[in-house]
Amino acid sequence: MKVVVLTTDNREPFKQYERSEPYFGTAPEALLQGFAQCPRVVEVHVVTCTRRPVRAPEKLADNIFFHSLLVPKIGWMRTLFQGCIRSIRKKVREIQPDIVHGQGSETEAAIAAVFSGFPNVITIHGNMAELARLFRSPIGSYGWLAGKLENFALKRTAGVFCNSAYTEALVRPRAQKDWRVPNALRAEFFQPPTAPPPPRCQLLNVGVICPRKRQLELLGMAEQLRTLGLDFHFHFVGEIPSGDAYAKNFLERIRPLQAAGAASHSPPMDTARLMTEFDRSHALVHFPTEEAFGLVVAEALARGAKLFGARVGGIMDITAGVAGAELFPADDWSGLTGGIAAWLRGGFGRSTEGARIMEERYHPQVIAQRHLEIYRGVLAAKRV
Repeated sequence: MKVVVLTTDNREPFKQYERSEPYFGTAPEALLQGFAQCPRVVEVHVVTCTRRPVRAPEKLADNIFFHSLLVPKIGWMRTLFQGCIRSIRKKVREIQPDIVHGQGSETEAAIAAVFSGFPNVITIHGNMAELARLFRSPIGSYGWLAGKLENFALKRTAGVFCNSAYTEALVRPRAQKDWRVPNALRAEFFQPPTAPPPPRCQLLNVGVICPRKRQLELLGMAEQLRTLGLDFHFHFVGEIPSGDAYAKNFLERIRPLQAAGAASHSPPMDTARLMTEFDRSHALVHFPTEEAFGLVVAEALARGAKLFGARVGGIMDITAGVAGAELFPADDWSGLTGGIAAWLRGGFGRSTEGARIMEERYHPQVIAQRHLEIYRGVLAAKRV
């Protein structure tokens, strides 16, 4: 089977055109790891778009080819991705795949898959229409337009991969068909631990510093825990968006806690460093307002950390059946604070079975095989 995967080379959104190798979102990267383990079954062509020339290796694995397409600035969202769509359509015609898979509706992948001219499916990573509604994106803004393009694409693709029950509920009224298929975890997360946790409890939060992830509110919770006489270190790992008021307030609020040795912030980490941070942490605290899947939750559990999370979106799917994972309603700050306080007083133990369950559910080979089954079903239906 020959598959085209449309995704984002992160050198484009992060303007890192000088980097010698492409790199992708964690979910597509993990899926590609799974496909790489099936060389006799599938040939994959990864197609991405950039505004500037980048170095493009011919292959990412023995059975995975890479194609980087140069698209001028005018060909992006300001023209509803017309330049990207046309460039991708031309390249897909050269490749002649059996099926095209658009990874995400945040940029051009979903809409380009629909207009590829070949049987196609889409994976929803972020629910753009729902996010536009929740955050009241102004008419004509990027978020508002992305939501409209998502609606258009979902109606016209053969089917949609939904990474959680939450995403499935949002997608089902807008799509011909959908499948519940979780995101894969990168294979590295199933390797043995890299470092033991320290004697002092470390809490961890991973994600862009933004209102949806609610790190400011978590700092307030940390301050409350300290007034109870509880000792811990709260480490925040995530990008600080330049010029963002929420992020600026976060940096100001964390300073007293940093001075007291109770909190710290680090910029985004590569996989190896992030794994070490998970291994050193006793618990992940992830309390967003909305979450399509929550890959960081699965990553933390795979490394043996305990979870304190919000009962929203895909977090509920990931933690189903995981003993010791504690979820609270998204507005229950007193419950979250009390739960962490009781755990700290009780010796702050880590997860005992999360790693095993995560490997059974989210190993790249498991998820890749499920993708191949669905591709075969789509193509069989087309032949009828």
